[in-house]
Amino acid sequence: MGKLERNKKEKNTTLLQTAFELFTEKGFAKTTISDIVNRAGLAKGTFYLYFKDKYDLRDQLIIHKTGQLFVRAHHAIAGKEVNGFENKMLFVVDFIIEELKKDKALLTFISKNLSWGIFKHAFENTVTEESQQFYAYYLEQMKKDHIVCKEPDIVLFTIIELVGSTCYSCILYEEPVSMEEYLPYLHQVIHQILAAFTNPEN
Repeated sequence: MGKLERNKKEKNTTLLQTAFELFTEKGFAKTTISDIVNRAGLAKGTFYLYFKDKYDLRDQLIIHKTGQLFVRAHHAIAGKEVNGFENKMLFVVDFIIEELKKDKALLTFISKNLSWGIFKHAFENTVTEESQQFYAYYLEQMKKDHIVCKEPDIVLFTIIELVGSTCYSCILYEEPVSMEEYLPYLHQVIHQILAAFTNPEN
């Protein structure tokens, strides 16, 4: 990567991180573009080189933050001996839940958009690097364990959507119960999803 590209990436990252700080401190509605560029120490015109408006920034930030979360999960499982596709998926789910329990500001910001962060751009054929790493790992592990699945995208989407909604309700509001109480049910539902839509190779 050349100096110009590095500089552009650094400015983009600075705007994303600064926006996240302000959105979690002041709220999305009360944060202005001027607030973001002033704290970032950048010119207002620079903002529009990367984002159409504040809503576009929020959308890209959700994708960026959820992508980072899945990369951390990917790195965590890479250093562990976990056998079996289902156990690997449950490890990733549990890792993400623990991360979101520790970072309620992130959970509040992404709201119920955990799956959207992975799939919005996938459906538009512009997958982010972070999202692609995890998605490639998911397909690789399915293949490694000789698992046949007609619609792997839909299965992964369903699991992540379930985890995102569960975390939002059970961690932030303890509704209908705490995350600890709900976790065995979540594991059982994921087991049933995988049993219903995946099969061992013949």
